Amino acid sequence: MPPATAPSRPANTDAYSMILDAIDTGTYRPGDRLVESELAERFGVSRTPVREALQRLETQSLLVRDGRSLIVASLDHNQMAELYVVRGELEGLAARLAARNATEEEVRLLREMVEADNALKDNPAALARANKRFHKQIHLASHNRFLVQQLDLVHRSMALMATTSLAVQGRGAHAQQEHDLIVSAIEARDGDAADAALRAHISVAFTTRLKQEAARREAES
Repeated sequence: MPPATAPSRPANTDAYSMILDAIDTGTYRPGDRLVESELAERFGVSRTPVREALQRLETQSLLVRDGRSLIVASLDHNQMAELYVVRGELEGLAARLAARNATEEEVRLLREMVEADNALKDNPAALARANKRFHKQIHLASHNRFLVQQLDLVHRSMALMATTSLAVQGRGAHAQQEHDLIVSAIEARDGDAADAALRAHISVAFTTRLKQEAARREAES
């Protein structure tokens, strides 16, 4: 009797994950048109799971209709502001709960992440990936599954921003200092300080993002 094998993930889940990751990493940017046949060829899957994945992404407002085509959505100024307000509230709560609920091993991991990520200060793309891992670890350390789900939705929408605020000169070093303050508060089991430090971190990121957008508009005018 042949050995049992672990069940594979459904193809539509794979197609969805691969397209979402391509948007998240900037392979497809806001305004780019997604063609079913091209996606199927790129990711090596049939068109049916790609079609289902595109429908799911449209339902989640990550894709929008442009005539008969689907394009990657973009966020206007108000939408971006609204997203950062929600992100600040939820991330602050996650840090507060992490200060209360994180295991010693989870706290140690956060500290190790900050120390390792310091080497990436001058590499915005790598630091952006590390930043996502760091924030995700705080979410998990909150030990609140419903909060984690909501933060996943928020961070999924963050993929609709074409650039990372960490690309701004000097932002990487400052962001790492902010991460250090967040982890120090969690290590001290100080929920108020952790909440405040993470909210401040998001506020600075939003301000940096606004400056990026202003510079882009000026360059285009």
